[in-house]
Amino acid sequence: MTPPDPSYRPTILICDDHPVVRCGIRTLLPDERYRVVGEAADLAGTVEQVDRHRPTVLLLDLSFLGTLSLCVLPTVRAVSPATRVLMLTMHNDLDSARESLAAGAHGFLSKDAAAEELVAAVDALAAGGRYLDPALGASLLDRHTDPDGELSRREREVLGLIADGLTHPQIADELGLSVRTIEAQRASIKVKLGVSRRAELISYARRLRLSTTGGDR
Repeated sequence: MTPPDPSYRPTILICDDHPVVRCGIRTLLPDERYRVVGEAADLAGTVEQVDRHRPTVLLLDLSFLGTLSLCVLPTVRAVSPATRVLMLTMHNDLDSARESLAAGAHGFLSKDAAAEELVAAVDALAAGGRYLDPALGASLLDRHTDPDGELSRREREVLGLIADGLTHPQIADELGLSVRTIEAQRASIKVKLGVSRRAELISYARRLRLSTTGGDR
């Protein structure tokens, strides 16, 4: 397998109606890790910027001047199907999370989250996964994911190797990926399966017959 380009940086689009918030988010995303390709201050500008840049991850404020931004998600998907959407909000409630996931968002995070939490969420989405604010509980995704069916081929490979006892660096070497990508894949797997402990991951791997050693190594 050809190793990933070490110079690759996921592209990020930041959309929020507050300039200070956009600036703050940008400072939390390390330049050596991501490439912020644009910003938007309203919903029309969001669609325009998505169409222009086709970002890897769209960071989208849930509310623009009192209007829910979920209405633009169908258009975002139409103009850039590969873009993953992380909803950001000051109102970290269950109903908003459910509505966002049902509307097609791939992640949901409070603006009160720590910097490392934002980075973890962006990494998970950039790797093709999902992310839900831990304060809300991963069980919310149960309505929108099938634990046995929605794991990607890569996630199934990673889960099997985790159950076989390999460390993140060993898995990265085995699959020709970066350790950061493996960490993001693991985070996505945990969210999709609604689990938090390694023992639970091993149990799922056995159930799906992904482990070659039974997780005893």
